[in-house]
Amino acid sequence: SSGNTTRPLDLPFIVMATQNPIEQEGTYPLPEAQLDRFMLYINIDYPSYEEELTIVQSTTGAAGEEPIPMLSAEKILQYQAAIRTMPVSQHILEYAVKLARSTRPGTPESKPEITKWINWGAGPRASQYLVLAAKARAALDGRLTPSEEDIRAVALPVLTHRVLVSFAAEAEGIKPADIIQQLLS
Repeated sequence: SSGNTTRPLDLPFIVMATQNPIEQEGTYPLPEAQLDRFMLYINIDYPSYEEELTIVQSTTGAAGEEPIPMLSAEKILQYQAAIRTMPVSQHILEYAVKLARSTRPGTPESKPEITKWINWGAGPRASQYLVLAAKARAALDGRLTPSEEDIRAVALPVLTHRVLVSFAAEAEGIKPADIIQQLLS
């Protein structure tokens, strides 16, 4: 929506964004409520020498070949529907919810020695995304249902941007990923 005008968007509606952790001047960080709408936060390191050479070769010459589409919109929607219908055991649902809740200070699932470093923990959307990402991981691995290992494997990209550390944690150099690793151990 823009003003009073709502425009329908084609499905699937997918947003990918980049964030440069170095250049903050002239940019505004996203508020927590907007960060929470991103399913995953994936940190991509510098490319290898070979990858960087390929990048430079393919972007500094004449216009290259058109990219080849890997999936149609219809196929993406079919995959999304398949993931939604994948069964999940009650145990795995509970594990995901308990993990997300363990990031919230004051909940029965939280540990004071860990949550003392947290100002704000992951909300219910984190529990949903832990399950959906675990289902997708299981499907990509050819399995019919996700496991605890799938939840643990997706925990960092799902939770990292949803855990806001305290000033004390920042002063100690403790990052959200450190806290999540402790919760998983």
